[in-house]
Amino acid sequence: MNLTELEELGLENIGKIHHNLGYDELIQHELENGECAQTNKGAMAVDTGIFTGRSPKDKYFVDCDPSNKYIAWGDVNKKVSADIFAELLVVAQEQLSGKDLYVTDVFCGSSAASKRSVRFVSEIAWQSHFVKNMFIRPTESELEVFKSDFTVLNACKAVNDKWKEHGLNSEVFVLFDVENNMAIICGTWYGGEMKKGIFSMMNYWLPLEGKLPMHCSANVGKNGDTALFFGLSGTGKTTLSTDPHRALIGDDEHGWDNHGVFNFEGGCYAKVINLDGKSEPEIYSAIRTNALLENVVMYGEGEVDYEDGSKTENTRVSYPIEHIQNHKDDLMAGHPENIIFLTADAFGVLPPVSKLTKEQAMYYFLSGYTAKVAGTERGITEPVATFSACFGEAFLPLHPTIYAKLLGEKIDEHGVNVYLVNTGWTGGGYGVGKRMSIKDTRACINAILDGTIKNSEFDTTETFRLNVPTTLGDIRPDILNPRNAWEDKDLFDNTRDELAKMFVANYKKYQEGAEIDYAPYGPIVGS
Repeated sequence: MNLTELEELGLENIGKIHHNLGYDELIQHELENGECAQTNKGAMAVDTGIFTGRSPKDKYFVDCDPSNKYIAWGDVNKKVSADIFAELLVVAQEQLSGKDLYVTDVFCGSSAASKRSVRFVSEIAWQSHFVKNMFIRPTESELEVFKSDFTVLNACKAVNDKWKEHGLNSEVFVLFDVENNMAIICGTWYGGEMKKGIFSMMNYWLPLEGKLPMHCSANVGKNGDTALFFGLSGTGKTTLSTDPHRALIGDDEHGWDNHGVFNFEGGCYAKVINLDGKSEPEIYSAIRTNALLENVVMYGEGEVDYEDGSKTENTRVSYPIEHIQNHKDDLMAGHPENIIFLTADAFGVLPPVSKLTKEQAMYYFLSGYTAKVAGTERGITEPVATFSACFGEAFLPLHPTIYAKLLGEKIDEHGVNVYLVNTGWTGGGYGVGKRMSIKDTRACINAILDGTIKNSEFDTTETFRLNVPTTLGDIRPDILNPRNAWEDKDLFDNTRDELAKMFVANYKKYQEGAEIDYAPYGPIVGS
């Protein structure tokens, strides 16, 4: 790229332009700039300050034609005027002007028919490293003709001193101008804002083309059987889709079109709190040179203490997908045979695995129940039960029913099996019961993927009316039906009924004017 391209972005008196640096160069800059420390495994480690998670209350879309006709305005997608965007764009431009800049060009989407070209501009080397890890890295020949479809200005060192006058949430702002293909990030250093910002844009673009964007991980077996794992942060998408016996397509963001499933990204973004090399060897081994750790605690000669959550429970690592030995090179696969909804049930009510009907699948997809894990978002200090439509409402610019309709059509067209898997608590709620063991959850997943779960006999639970296997491999039968795992059965019944009321209350917003009301396929609440 040349100076003119940056000047067209309103940047002036630019110093050196570090354009598409390789990993070795980025690491050298990170060390020389004092941005990162290096672990004894060669990975870089950065602290992101007070922002150890996203700031969803500081995210806004510009209110202008014609995109404002498609965006579902509300608490998730808040409006900002074009005038305020223009004013805050100047704040970002002034911060980045007169600086040495890191410019990184990447693709989002492995499908040639669906990918977008994205340019990130920052004054910080590790942020360039982060997006290089997370997105698809163009070849040298692709870089020669690269033309950006969308630009992100990350001026995280700047803040909005006039936020009260502007009627915004805080001095932090993450703004999207859909019509002018630009985003601005100011006030927060958290790398995930860049990753999820482009995910939000893909969630805007693709449904308008009849394609389904998904907050899910995906892998494929040796026989070409594709599986999708939906779930929010902390539910196990990355861990459970990283399987030595199945090729990883991707760990977080995908699209589904007429040809099959394709990854949006070229890397993985895994939680590393309490990471254990024995139970998660693939992820543990991926944390080496070129990986970038966030907010971990180190001691001695670069030794990482993965059990230390004193900075945040949301400790993370980004790494190129090539660090997972068993990954799909083209980051694409055919239509899925199995879809798995992952939830971390903080109440300890949901079974470890349930087989859903198509109608139940639609209900639980729109409900998107899980628990926000401590530190995943700013202000969250302990797990909180929540509902997030399509297992990713925070990233959906359009109405959730649009994504659900696309999913339902594809389930019907391809005869997909759908399961609900609880990776949360059993034997009691958070603070009383225990978290499901990775071993038991793996056994549930394996039974789904190899088809042996279909050989089980099933019972139907009360209230939620979920179909659960009575036996499944070596998993203790009392765990399979959650009521049996509780010592106090009356307390379980009360807790179950209270959670059911939460489901029913949440789902009411999808009933009015719906083409199909899936509420009868959810839990039943007594009078």
